Amino acid sequence: MTEDRKERQREKYRAADPAEGPLTTDQGVAVDHTDDSLTVGERGPTLMEDFHFREKLTHFDHERIPERVVHARGAGAYGYFEPYESCAEFTRAAFLQDPSVRTPVFVRFSTVQGPRGSADTVRDVRGFATKFYTSEGNYDLVGNNMPVFFIQDGIKFPDFVHALKPEPHNEIPTGASAHDTLWDFVSLQPETMHMMMWLMSDRAIPRSYRMMQGFGVHTFRFVDARGRGTFVKFHWKPKLGVHSLVWDEAQECQGRDPDFNRRDLWQAIEAGEYPEYELGVQLVPEEDEFNFDFDLLDATKIIPEEQVPVRPIGHMVLNRNPDNFFAETEQVAFHTANVVPGIDFTNDPLLQARNFSYLDTQLIRLGGPNFAQLPVNQPVVPPRTNQRDGYHQTAIHRGTSYSPNSLGGGCPAIAGADGYAFSHYAERVEGHKIRKRSESFKDFYSQAALFWNSMSDWEKRHIVDAFRFELGKVEAVHVRERTVEQLAHVDYDLASQVAQGIGVALPEPGANNHKPQASPALSFDNLQGDGSIRTRQIAVLVTDGVDTGQLTQAQEALTAQGAVVEALAPHDGKVRGADGNGYAVDRALPTVASVLYDAVLLPGGPTGTPDLASDSAAMRFVRDAYRHGKPIGALGSGVGILASLEPEGLHIASGHGHVCADRGVVTDATTGTASEEFTRAFTEAIAAHRHWDRPQVRC
Repeated sequence: MTEDRKERQREKYRAADPAEGPLTTDQGVAVDHTDDSLTVGERGPTLMEDFHFREKLTHFDHERIPERVVHARGAGAYGYFEPYESCAEFTRAAFLQDPSVRTPVFVRFSTVQGPRGSADTVRDVRGFATKFYTSEGNYDLVGNNMPVFFIQDGIKFPDFVHALKPEPHNEIPTGASAHDTLWDFVSLQPETMHMMMWLMSDRAIPRSYRMMQGFGVHTFRFVDARGRGTFVKFHWKPKLGVHSLVWDEAQECQGRDPDFNRRDLWQAIEAGEYPEYELGVQLVPEEDEFNFDFDLLDATKIIPEEQVPVRPIGHMVLNRNPDNFFAETEQVAFHTANVVPGIDFTNDPLLQARNFSYLDTQLIRLGGPNFAQLPVNQPVVPPRTNQRDGYHQTAIHRGTSYSPNSLGGGCPAIAGADGYAFSHYAERVEGHKIRKRSESFKDFYSQAALFWNSMSDWEKRHIVDAFRFELGKVEAVHVRERTVEQLAHVDYDLASQVAQGIGVALPEPGANNHKPQASPALSFDNLQGDGSIRTRQIAVLVTDGVDTGQLTQAQEALTAQGAVVEALAPHDGKVRGADGNGYAVDRALPTVASVLYDAVLLPGGPTGTPDLASDSAAMRFVRDAYRHGKPIGALGSGVGILASLEPEGLHIASGHGHVCADRGVVTDATTGTASEEFTRAFTEAIAAHRHWDRPQVRC
């Protein structure tokens, strides 16, 4: 047999067989513990001397050139933040003091798992990172659209992301969590259970970045002018409410428009429909730190809003798109340790790791230490440092570059004791150097159960379906079984339903010692927003013979309320109205789909619309809108089109009077004008977003 010289060459570079010895550092030193960072006591800060932690995180931070290892695919926008009133009672941060002062911001939204070329609507966590260009320097609130995280200690972040990323042997799947390595990791790490409940919910497939909550995840610390600390958790709440896609349409969006969320954000801002979010905080006095049945330093836990209400402190408006995606959205560099006076850290071990990791990552991703000089990263106050030279240095420095000095007149001088400079919160820490997690971090299931118990029936159905889909893609049966065993500790009914769907044995009931608690604030049913239909995308299906007067009246009434109405027909160009005049078509049906719209309207015509009823794309459009729970309106002969689909399971509103409304289906069989009564009922249906109590709706 001919020798494969290339294979023999490659053999010299193969890594050691992992089965032939213990885990080691890059220097070959054996490692006996890789789940916890080296800290001062069980709840103390992480130590810089932890060489295993630093080596592990540094190597991970430098795995991708040039795109981000995680959060590679993103979209960004500029805007401003305004506080409602002075927050001096709990923080000295200048940008939270004066309601008349607008602080510029840049926000980047992102997915986590996929590369830059992946789709927007994958099931994934979404990043929600905000850079405040304050008068005291840059403050970065680097958050997600979910308030918890997968792991408790940042030393495990490389392990988690390696498991989440595509399988190493074939680089499959892209931008997806439904594969063996992730669920193997999850099933072996019960601390992930709470986050997995969020990931399997519709939170993981947001309708829009404009309709997505944001959270700081960690417990941070506010510090007032006297040096008094208060624990704080950050919440962003969208004005338009919190809404999602459903899994079936999220998958189709990946083909119809992989840039669905990115395009939505850009177009809304270009149209002057500026996204707005309210910033709220949960405040916990330091003396109440241990008054909870969980640890405030545990990033896999929330503080239920029923225990500590969210206090609104300001709002943010995004009103300008970037001029250049690469220069701004791609090169923006966030860092959890970019804080200003009045905001400080806690000893959350995941936060401590991020405070090291983000800066380390930017050094390789942006080519050196001068990335703060990039326009999108520059603070609005001029920096004065003794840092010099390095890759991509653009500043022309003069004078001395050391401190103290006399040749440079002692400049830049150290800030005086006038309260202007950043001062680290004075906290007493002591303890042995150990790798051990506090026992207060060991409750892995109570809050996962809290999340499940807080969901409405339709949300629970979607979570079960998500687990079945994800685990159904896992080839290793023992991983499926082990995950179901973990779910049994959360809720036995949940575990049983998942087990039945993926073909594994029903688990034994888990040791559920948690209280049957619920938090209504977690359910989509209670996060509908301001009740408006602004920026909702409404498709109007038209063909020859359409009553253009009725159509125009309905379109103007919806547009006046801020909705975006588009006429769709089997072909581009114009259709011939019942009055003989042409009516312009916005898009041809073959180029779009129901999944790209929030509602559908079927106008009528005096001679009926047989062409539309016989058009397969149009009928599929209506069927999909119905089964996805979307509002459907029909006028005149358009009601007949809906009625023709009743044998397939569509339930059409019926009853006394001209206008009938039932679970998001609004009809008016009379000809002529689109009445105010119809418009009002259809608007209410659109504002509700989805109608999951509709017969035959299951996605």
